[in-house]
Amino acid sequence: MAATLEGKIAAVTGAASGIGLSATRALLEAGATVVMVDRDADALAALSGELGEKVIVQRTDLLDQQSCDAMVPEILEKAGQIDIMLCNAGSYIGGDLTQTNPAAIDRMLNLNVNAVIKNVHAVAPHMIARGAGDIIVTCSIAGHAAIHVEPVYSASKWAITSFVQTMRRQLMGHGVRVGQVSPGPVVSALLSDWEPERLQAMKDKGALMEPTEVADALIYMLTRPRNVTIRDMIVLPSNFDI
Repeated sequence: MAATLEGKIAAVTGAASGIGLSATRALLEAGATVVMVDRDADALAALSGELGEKVIVQRTDLLDQQSCDAMVPEILEKAGQIDIMLCNAGSYIGGDLTQTNPAAIDRMLNLNVNAVIKNVHAVAPHMIARGAGDIIVTCSIAGHAAIHVEPVYSASKWAITSFVQTMRRQLMGHGVRVGQVSPGPVVSALLSDWEPERLQAMKDKGALMEPTEVADALIYMLTRPRNVTIRDMIVLPSNFDI
């Protein structure tokens, strides 16, 4: 891949695994410097050693209010600017609503919705002042379809779809592009909550994607001319049926 994002500073939440790690690798390949944001300090240290000098480590626990609030100021202190914010960190709850518990519901909604809103709230003034920037949120096909086997997760992603599309309209006059990528099922730790039979059946029929395929979509979105915004990109395994 040609170096199309040379000189850009990208911050990626949930960067130590899954889509976040694949996005980090793709951004580095495209020429960006990447601030890897994650709560797993050991994983960040190991990955920064592997990925090289264009990685900046940012240990943040998005479920901790003080840590979450400090994230953007700490990134700006380390990197000087943020050109790209990829709000990717998230969690998953599947199954019937009665099979989960209030604490798990709170945790998922706080991470999938509240942390995203707070991260965008924190970075927007910086991007507005600079008159440029890209904010992309990892959403889901569940933000477009009411998937009956994951009511809490789907609710969180519908909320994010609404938030992203309202913020796109608020920020478009400031030179800041806002969009989302909405993958179908991706092979990642998020699927650990799936019933084993369901997961195996999806694997057997080729209805799962690799995180790299979502990262490819993100790079496409970020490398469009500035007069073009990809407001949402739905990326599905070809054999996925909802």
